[in-house]
Amino acid sequence: RASPSAGAISIAADAAGQAAAYVAAGARCVSVLTEESRFGGSLEDLRRVRAAVDAPLLRKDFVVDAWMVDEAAEAGADAVLLIAAAVEPSLLAELEKRAHSLGLDVLLELVHEWDLDALELREWDLVGINARDLETLEMDVDRFGRLAARAAAPGRLLVAESGIRGPDDVRRYRQQGADAALVGEALMRAERPGELIASLIEAG
Repeated sequence: RASPSAGAISIAADAAGQAAAYVAAGARCVSVLTEESRFGGSLEDLRRVRAAVDAPLLRKDFVVDAWMVDEAAEAGADAVLLIAAAVEPSLLAELEKRAHSLGLDVLLELVHEWDLDALELREWDLVGINARDLETLEMDVDRFGRLAARAAAPGRLLVAESGIRGPDDVRRYRQQGADAALVGEALMRAERPGELIASLIEAG
């Protein structure tokens, strides 16, 4: 509903209705922001989305403690986001282990080149590369291209994150090795998100 970089986006959005529209249009999974103070989300949003759709759900938040992983599982998530830059390596490995013990997948998010070191901690099946610097909020559309080759591994899916507004962005990331795209703000702003999703799927 909001973000530190964009401010208010769609404050009155109904999470369940939005997710249902995404899935009906062909989205393969749904990311639900549960951080309240900066993004206007909640765990209740996740629960409502779980009740509305059968697609896999990602809890997208700044997960920094095992109890947050437990919360995600209780609220119906199928996966959690872990940000390499947000916690120490030892805790990152512990959070991944906790998630898997609860049957959750993990999307490991990288931003900086030094975040690549986290890839040595565990066997990560899902790795996202965020074009937005989480500290400065600045965008770097070339970041995925720089990091993708070093982040790639057999059986690993690479996810392009942030700054995806239309088919051209998906095509560019696909050419750089992306297997999936995580799209947030553009869909929340779209009057007809289903049409945008269809165009992104076609491009990918």
